[in-house]
Amino acid sequence: MSNWTIDPDHSVGAFSLTHLMVVKVHGQLNKVSGVVHLDPADVLSLSVELEIDASCISTGVQKRDDHLRSEEFFNVGKHPVISFKSAKIERTGFNRCKVSGALTICGITKETSIEATVSGPVKSPFGETCIGISGCTVINREDFGLTWNVPLENNGLMVGKYVEISVNVEADLKV
Repeated sequence: MSNWTIDPDHSVGAFSLTHLMVVKVHGQLNKVSGVVHLDPADVLSLSVELEIDASCISTGVQKRDDHLRSEEFFNVGKHPVISFKSAKIERTGFNRCKVSGALTICGITKETSIEATVSGPVKSPFGETCIGISGCTVINREDFGLTWNVPLENNGLMVGKYVEISVNVEADLKV
């Protein structure tokens, strides 16, 4: 079993959800850190602990980003970290697996499963041995207390409740 450190310069979380019931709005969370435990020969050995700095949320629109950081959404003053800690791995293909574990957003923890692909290891031109993990899932944001919304004339809501999440992590072998 090898220990790997998540490289924050080459790792990112991303999300999308429906706005006004007609279009997807996308954003990124660019400060990802944590550790991975993995024997690259056995995807079932995978274990992941990651943290994302919620204050780094970026949708490309400052007013929206500030609203997302506010008490009406992530309340980053009170809940600065989004975290995930794996608990169970199921193989779904040669280098693919379903990673189940505890996702914590706004101080609320729920069991979540992420479909993931493990890549590598490879040797970088700079001498590090690296692996990659890419995963995606869909959550109901209301399960995590993110309930702010505005009703629309057609009985819809301004902000969709289902959020598509993807995480792309590059991790370096600890020596």
